[in-house]
Amino acid sequence: MSPALQFARSTRAAKRRSGAPCIVDSEAVAASAVQCLLLELETWPKPGLVSHVDSGSHDDMDADTFRASIAAIASYFRVLAEAGACGCGMGRLRVIGLEAEAAMVAATAGVNTHRGAIFGMGLLCAAVGATAGGHIDPTLSLGATVSRLWGDSILDGPVLLHGHGSGVRRRFGAGGARMEAAQGFPSVYEVGLPALRRGVLNAPDDAQAARVEACFALIAAVEDTNLLHRAGPSGLQFARLAAR
Repeated sequence: MSPALQFARSTRAAKRRSGAPCIVDSEAVAASAVQCLLLELETWPKPGLVSHVDSGSHDDMDADTFRASIAAIASYFRVLAEAGACGCGMGRLRVIGLEAEAAMVAATAGVNTHRGAIFGMGLLCAAVGATAGGHIDPTLSLGATVSRLWGDSILDGPVLLHGHGSGVRRRFGAGGARMEAAQGFPSVYEVGLPALRRGVLNAPDDAQAARVEACFALIAAVEDTNLLHRAGPSGLQFARLAAR
């Protein structure tokens, strides 16, 4: 058993011995995170991205690869929620995230399917725990909670010098996922959620259409470091214009 899962098990055992109430339903948090990842996979069309219909621009992964990855990392979302409920800092969350990445790589034979999801979704799961544990103003959004509790640590944390995201940040000055998280996921709240709600209103009987609406709205707005890495500024501009 990994150290993160051992930590979670020992924490739950200590609560049972002390009679303390469970302050976060970590199983429900993890189930919600997993459902989100499965819905993302089941959304089509998504230009260049893997779905249940095709593999987009990828020749090293498909829907089955994603399903195996999701199954491998599911328990870590529960652990992250429990760590947030215990008031853990970014250092602890980072260790759990790295263990989740290792589980992902083992399940996919080395393919990076969900590193970004482990980072972003993992922080949001921890934010649910922190809110339930009374460590933050409960009226704040989950994004604002991430920014308030861990924003500085996210920006000051270690950088993967040979990672695609860090290379793009150095070359083009793009903020990337790290800045997005540190600022409280503004693209989610200002672009993605409004587009999703708009899609629901316009197509109330077609949940997939609403998700596609949100996806294209984000492609049109976000300074995507993956697109910058693969195709440079001209490729990013093309994707934005096409999505609009």
